[in-house]
Amino acid sequence: MSDPDDTWWDEDAGPIVRSFARTGGRTRPSRDEFNLITLIITADDRTDRPGLEPEHAGILRLCAGNPLSVAEIAAKSDLPPTVVKVLLGDLLDMGAIHTRAPIALADAPDIHVLQAVLDGIRRI
Repeated sequence: MSDPDDTWWDEDAGPIVRSFARTGGRTRPSRDEFNLITLIITADDRTDRPGLEPEHAGILRLCAGNPLSVAEIAAKSDLPPTVVKVLLGDLLDMGAIHTRAPIALADAPDIHVLQAVLDGIRRI
């Protein structure tokens, strides 16, 4: 018979780290600039900044060379969006990232124009 104290551990799940442990117990970002569609751009290609935790460096590697939304970073890093926002706040405070608001719907290309371009390409 197995020890009842050992039943909480699942070998297939791997190590379990609570979200608050990844953020030092913080539940809110230092700045309120992030929503799920905010685009994140790295300030430079450095991932060896002092004070970077592995999660911070991972986010910088993900965003290197191409902007990603907060939702994309959360999905690719397998972290909850709230944790990603806290980590992004740290990176923004360090000057490691820049944010960019997504394109406003009014500024987006007209769907009819895009369809006409697509139809023209298909005719080629």
